[in-house]
Amino acid sequence: MRKIPFSVQILLGLALGVALGYLARAGELTWLASGLDIVGGLFVQLLKLAVPPLVFTAIVISVVSLRGVANAARLALRTLLWFGATALIAVSIGIGLGLLTNPGQGVTLDLADATAPTRTGSWTDFLTGIVPTNPVGAFVEGNVLQIVFLALVIGAAALLVGPPAEPFVELNRALLEIVQKALWWVIRLAPIGTLGLIGKAVATYGWDLLAPLARFTTAVYVGCAIVLFVVYPLLLLGAGRLNPLRFFAGAGPAIQLAFVSRSSVGTMPVTQRAVERLGVPREYASFAVPFGATTKMDGCAAIYPALAAIFVAQVFGVELGVTDYLLIAFVSVVGSAATAGLTGAIVMLTLTLSTLGLPLAGAGLLLAIDPILDMVRTATNVAGQALVPTIVAAREGTLDRTAYDSAGRRSLVDEDPVERDSWPGQREEPALAPA
Repeated sequence: MRKIPFSVQILLGLALGVALGYLARAGELTWLASGLDIVGGLFVQLLKLAVPPLVFTAIVISVVSLRGVANAARLALRTLLWFGATALIAVSIGIGLGLLTNPGQGVTLDLADATAPTRTGSWTDFLTGIVPTNPVGAFVEGNVLQIVFLALVIGAAALLVGPPAEPFVELNRALLEIVQKALWWVIRLAPIGTLGLIGKAVATYGWDLLAPLARFTTAVYVGCAIVLFVVYPLLLLGAGRLNPLRFFAGAGPAIQLAFVSRSSVGTMPVTQRAVERLGVPREYASFAVPFGATTKMDGCAAIYPALAAIFVAQVFGVELGVTDYLLIAFVSVVGSAATAGLTGAIVMLTLTLSTLGLPLAGAGLLLAIDPILDMVRTATNVAGQALVPTIVAAREGTLDRTAYDSAGRRSLVDEDPVERDSWPGQREEPALAPA
């Protein structure tokens, strides 16, 4: 299998999954649909298993590694500003598409069946939920936002303590390598996971279910495509003086894996390696990528909630004004961290709906097709998480332009990350020959 490029393996899994999904739906083969569900579900469970230790150790090491970065505070501030600026552009596109397409007009859905999702978000929950009451509970519950908070605090403390904290830092570095090694085994299973996830989606969501929401689904995909293939290339050309084709060649494996896995955090090791191969300094990339994987969500936290809020308002006959659209933009830029986790953007959507005073039950209307939408949302998230550190490094003059120009010519996924140069503090090895 290593002789077949990983991207081709993903495409083969995608094609076979679509074929098996249609076969299961057309032939009413419940056993096949169930089998596809089990395969896809196990893949997602394996990703979830690695998330808490991966996020904690990666962010601890990332914060500690800032001591080796010149002007670390300025870099962190500029990264946050670019996160906010790109989120504002993305949410503006979402609002514009919503006003242009009117995704909720003429939609005939049974509103009596619309119920609020069990997992909802509010500003109170968001603000009070950042700080865990029990650090162990944050890991048990898989609350990524709380794990990020703990990791930032402990990493900053270790950074200030200095040499006495080195044994703790080395322990986290070793744990990070172990978790990354195990996660890489899971990532190698992505073609099989793709087969199950896509096959189950096709077997479950026929046109009869998608038809009433076709305009909304199309708007989400078009909005993400505009951000991916218009906004990001323009930012690369204008702000970084960089060739967009080389960026997508380098970041392509991470974007592909994000599309099929629907997990920004699960894709983080591949994103990290892609950003480093694009020429971003390792110490800075190790901070920006883990931080972005939990807070930078142009798809899930900007485009999608903007379109979804307009959709829900139109379905329930609620008129939105200029203030409401400004609130949508504010929630998208400030509340992105509420989406921290694996798959789905329901918390961010319900946070937006509650801020606007729209019925939370409206989110229930979109739950059925959420996996279909989540694929392109997550791909957009990960592309943005790779874009920002690349642009910041280019503007700071620290980007290795030679490495950037050769991005995509070397394998990212077929190499073992623990045996190569992926995370800070790992052993150095000579550059690899082209794949």
